[in-house]
Amino acid sequence: MTRDHRPTISLIIPAYNEEDYLPACLDAVMANLAGKVKEIIVVDNNSTDRTREVVERYPAVTYVFEPEKGITRARQTGYRASTGDILAYVDADTRPPEGWIEQIWEQFAARRDLACLSGPYSFYDLTGIRNKMSTSWFIAAQPVYKLTGYMMVGGNFAISRDVLEKMGGFDSSIEFYGEDVDIGKRAKIHGKVLFSRRFVMPTSARRMKKQGFARTAGIYLANYVSIMLRGRPAHNDYQDVR
Repeated sequence: MTRDHRPTISLIIPAYNEEDYLPACLDAVMANLAGKVKEIIVVDNNSTDRTREVVERYPAVTYVFEPEKGITRARQTGYRASTGDILAYVDADTRPPEGWIEQIWEQFAARRDLACLSGPYSFYDLTGIRNKMSTSWFIAAQPVYKLTGYMMVGGNFAISRDVLEKMGGFDSSIEFYGEDVDIGKRAKIHGKVLFSRRFVMPTSARRMKKQGFARTAGIYLANYVSIMLRGRPAHNDYQDVR
């Protein structure tokens, strides 16, 4: 695949009250992704802080407002506002690394049936054994991934626009937990869902720090199983962590 024939990529970043974390995310985007993606879109999900002011400091970033709060609604608004062949989603507390976009091109070029690409987190605000413990569940989940054929991380994935159109977009009835599992499960109907351990995204461990590692892991596992077996999440309520 030559550079001229590479699919275009839209980077979409949902953000709710992210004035503290969004600057570092956009700095990383400017350093490592700008010039490689077709567009960079921040979807302000009805923030009440200075999220919009942060975005306006970056002329290369498109600001889009979604008044109805909810991660799936923000994702859907980003999808509708974007024009790329592939939609890449990261969270506002991530720091996209050098080489991340290149992996999207590489994997989609290598697999014509690739519907969706995702990969694990690393945690830039954890060190030592705590970081190793926090990333260990991605390894532990591999048998489940092999069994189901899908595993997703909502703050680190790229999906074909054609596949997303066939899926009917994102399921806005899912408020938070399980939305990434739902994306993977429905994308698998239309092609391969690849979870690559090389496709790593640095992010904050703020949710695990606040909720506790065991509790957070348990909630995510319960919702994975619930989506897998029942097609709907086990938890409808969630706590914003800021």
